Amino acid sequence: MEPTIVIKSAEFIGSAVKPSQYPRHELPELAFAGRSNVGKSSLINCLLQRKKLVRISRTPGRTQTINFFDINQEFCFVDLPGYGFARVPAAIRASWRPMVQSYLTTRKQLCGVVQILDSRHPPTADDVQLWNWLRDQGLPAIAVLTKADKLKRSQWSEHTRQISLVLGLPVEDCVLFSALTREGRTALWQQITSWLAPKLAPPASPPVPSR
Repeated sequence: MEPTIVIKSAEFIGSAVKPSQYPRHELPELAFAGRSNVGKSSLINCLLQRKKLVRISRTPGRTQTINFFDINQEFCFVDLPGYGFARVPAAIRASWRPMVQSYLTTRKQLCGVVQILDSRHPPTADDVQLWNWLRDQGLPAIAVLTKADKLKRSQWSEHTRQISLVLGLPVEDCVLFSALTREGRTALWQQITSWLAPKLAPPASPPVPSR
């Protein structure tokens, strides 16, 4: 089953490090967060069926800004800086948390957060900290476990169970994903659509007066 949202256009519209630089629009936004080198760019490109919309860097931690992408001129994907890569200078790492938290707590257009984790490994302390913080803030969020193609299919269930236990959420609330095979793409779009639907619903037609 294909997603109900058809991608007609997708374009980069700007980067920001502070609220005054955010795009000035009222479009609903979906944010994508995850550790550096966890496959965030590949996931976004797969969702949008674009090969190079979000640049995939060979150097983890390269993305150091909040990047905004206009989708169909109806909503936006927001690519948050990757976290947890030790080789990034300490001063830059220290700037990421307030930058990202400021966006997540002040952006009125934010509809939900996709937190991306590597399905092959247990969540890191940074992963757990972000997940708990999103929950404490009451922000709608979903855990997506990437790189499923690098696991044997027989390992999927156990790896998903282990990660869900660490995060403290039901197994069915995790989406196993592969940008290579498109595993999980439809399931993730279903969640994204449920967040966007109230914002994208056409205005109700006025009642037809009775004669």
